[in-house]
Amino acid sequence: MTDQTPPAAAPQPAAPLTAAEDKQWAMWAHFGGILWILPSLIIFLVFKDRGTLTKQESKEALNWQITFLIFYIAWAIIGAILTTVLIASGAWGILWIPSLVGWLIYLANVLFSVMGGVKVNGGGSYRYPVNFRFIK
Repeated sequence: MTDQTPPAAAPQPAAPLTAAEDKQWAMWAHFGGILWILPSLIIFLVFKDRGTLTKQESKEALNWQITFLIFYIAWAIIGAILTTVLIASGAWGILWIPSLVGWLIYLANVLFSVMGGVKVNGGGSYRYPVNFRFIK
């Protein structure tokens, strides 16, 4: 006995974003950087084919988040080594410096993400000052 169920319909492409939605999702791609890489990645993957501004700005934000993540992980490694050396040498008084630098790197991410979101919300486009273009 064979199954006679009809094949499932192919999924239809999502509707293009309106100009207001395009601007909104582009803005959220930048603001999402405050929560690290995930919001920018999700917005890029879900909306990149639905709006040109969202594609451009979410790609920029995602590239920044990847760049920031590389900086942050590199500093975490350097900071751990530096902390170990400081503890071994008995320099307890300056042990707070590696932690401070890590926080400053994160604050730069927050600052750039907010600046990007505000700029895009105002109708412009934002380019991060230091950004490797991993996604073309």
